[in-house]
Amino acid sequence: MNSLLLPRRALACATLLLAAPFLGRAAEPAPAPSVTALSWAIADPATGEILWTHDGDTPRKAASTTKIMCAYTVLQLAEKDPAVLDEWVTFSELADATKGTSAKIHAGESVTVRECLYGLLLPSGNDAGNALAEHFNDRLAPPDDALLAAGLDNPKLDTRANFLAEMNRHARRIGLTNTIYLLPFGDGGGARRRTTTAADLCRLAAHALQLPSFRHYVSTREHRGRIRGVDGRIRTTVWTNTNKLLALDEGYDGVKTGTTKSAGACLVSSGHRDHDWLCVVVLGSASNDDRYADTRALFAWAWPQRPWSSLN
Repeated sequence: MNSLLLPRRALACATLLLAAPFLGRAAEPAPAPSVTALSWAIADPATGEILWTHDGDTPRKAASTTKIMCAYTVLQLAEKDPAVLDEWVTFSELADATKGTSAKIHAGESVTVRECLYGLLLPSGNDAGNALAEHFNDRLAPPDDALLAAGLDNPKLDTRANFLAEMNRHARRIGLTNTIYLLPFGDGGGARRRTTTAADLCRLAAHALQLPSFRHYVSTREHRGRIRGVDGRIRTTVWTNTNKLLALDEGYDGVKTGTTKSAGACLVSSGHRDHDWLCVVVLGSASNDDRYADTRALFAWAWPQRPWSSLN
């Protein structure tokens, strides 16, 4: 044996002995990364605990991330009666005329609730949000006085107000104290009306992700939808998920994008690494590309902070 190796081995053993009391301990948290997002929050979806935030309780707009609650409300109905997923939703003129991102389903055409949820969550169909709200509206309780005063007394919402009230009742039940729902698919309320926070969106995502059906929808990259025409014939369309993180082999499995001029670029994300699970929300990123860069930077920073992470 080369005698020159002995001092080195002895030194290595001594180093390990000195380090032994500290093995397994997480290092002092590194400073959070600099991101373009105006607000962000990170949560443990398994417990709902908010772990870290930056302006996480500051009310902001969040665009189509509202569709998380729209889907959650429908899936809560399905939890009580799974048959609702097979009901046919016929698109009204109002749903067909909805501006913005679309599932491209026309007035008089129908899809099952099960299919409509794909049209809501993958291409971020605003039209699908209105169609679902109208479909379930009459079987739900109307808004209370507080919700009417908050804006649900608008006559334009007559065919959706009960569904919106149910969205807000769910928000109250799960502790979204800084959130108001004024539309089934987006913010509503004008450019200055702030409707939610990054922390509240983490809490909502944590609840929604407990449902296997929700996890399936938001992790689906592409779905071929079946649409029934007025004449009964079936046509198909391909809905592609707007969440570009799903295409990366980095453990991302949801949740929802959102973009408007007043909200900026927003993203609610779920990701698994080893045996750990985190949810990251960014609101008001500078661009669509920046929301993905912001999110990946926050995940990369957060994973090693976890005491059981193999990365620390």
